[in-house]
Amino acid sequence: MNIHEYQGKAVLKGFGVAIQNGIVADTPEKAVEAAKELQKQTGTGWWVIKSQIHAGGRGKGKIAGTEQRGVALAKSLDDVKTISTNILGKNLITLQTGEKGRKVNKVFIAEDVYYPGESPTKEFYMSVLLDRSKGHNTIMYSTEGGMDIETVAHNTPHLIFKEEIDPKVGLRDFQCRKIAFNLGLSGEAYKGMVKFVAALYKAYEVTDSSMFEINPVLKTSDNKIIAVDAKVTLDNNSLFRHPDLAEMRDITEEDPTEVEAGQHNLNYVKLDGNVGCMVNGAGLAMATMDIIKLSGGEPANFLDVGGTANAARVEQAFRIILKDPKVKAILVNIFGGIVRCDRVAQGIVDAYKNIGNINVPIIIRLQGTNAIEAKKIIDESGLKVFSAITLQEAADLVNKAVK
Repeated sequence: MNIHEYQGKAVLKGFGVAIQNGIVADTPEKAVEAAKELQKQTGTGWWVIKSQIHAGGRGKGKIAGTEQRGVALAKSLDDVKTISTNILGKNLITLQTGEKGRKVNKVFIAEDVYYPGESPTKEFYMSVLLDRSKGHNTIMYSTEGGMDIETVAHNTPHLIFKEEIDPKVGLRDFQCRKIAFNLGLSGEAYKGMVKFVAALYKAYEVTDSSMFEINPVLKTSDNKIIAVDAKVTLDNNSLFRHPDLAEMRDITEEDPTEVEAGQHNLNYVKLDGNVGCMVNGAGLAMATMDIIKLSGGEPANFLDVGGTANAARVEQAFRIILKDPKVKAILVNIFGGIVRCDRVAQGIVDAYKNIGNINVPIIIRLQGTNAIEAKKIIDESGLKVFSAITLQEAADLVNKAVK
């Protein structure tokens, strides 16, 4: 589960990570009030207006049809109101949003931390994530902050460092010092970075996160180390342990169909193809999508109805798949292990009759417990469905339906 920058910073602050302070607002008027309050708290005279959407590249992105950036500096309260008015309620287009962009419902009014001083500011990159190939948490960091890490990795790979964390002992003090040293810091900035790294890793570990990405981590002109941005991905499977974090979910940032599927305990991911896919089990889903590709079609979705593929769940799954106008056929590929195939078949028939007026061909492959009885139910249903026994038969029927 992704959360917004302002939420990620609140989580970090709770673990002692120094952050760029700010206040969230959802109207231009509230944005001005937030700027005034922030001025009282921090003394800042300039403010950074940050669009809050679940996508990167906001600073380079533009509001649809305008030259307004998704992140902008306001040098007066009038600027705060003008920029917030230009951003709120509009679609922000970045490299990660696609052509339509995403609607900005909130802005984060942040203090200006690039103030003048004796020492130059410096931006770093830092993230904490799981290296699945080694089974270790890893801190990835670079002196080249403020840039796309992919670009840094491509052009200057020697400037990216990794620190692996042994799960048996956790992050050690010497590793925090090593990171600060590799970033070229000394004095107060060095000490600040050591504390920053330790607090950041603790936040990542305690919240059961999948990723914390801070880009940039800033060394201010007075040698403070602070998080200027925060991209946080939480592990959905651990949210039951963190009800406070689960409440941070913003469903307006998610695909409405995927949200609806989740409400019915269906695992659904929308894709761009023309063949709907209904299965039970993630592995079978991947194999079924391969079948669709090999048959000349393109998967329109990933939909796993789970081990209890009863009539109600199957009906809801059909309704969700059929909401996609690109779907030209539906392939149902169910393995009857825990659930009997004949019960699934009857569920499909009942769901088909309840929905009515299904105008796309449905190919059904049921294998496993009571598969023969299931095929008989499908064949004698009188419905516009086609049954298959083997994967090749299913692929051939999909190919015929698509063409």
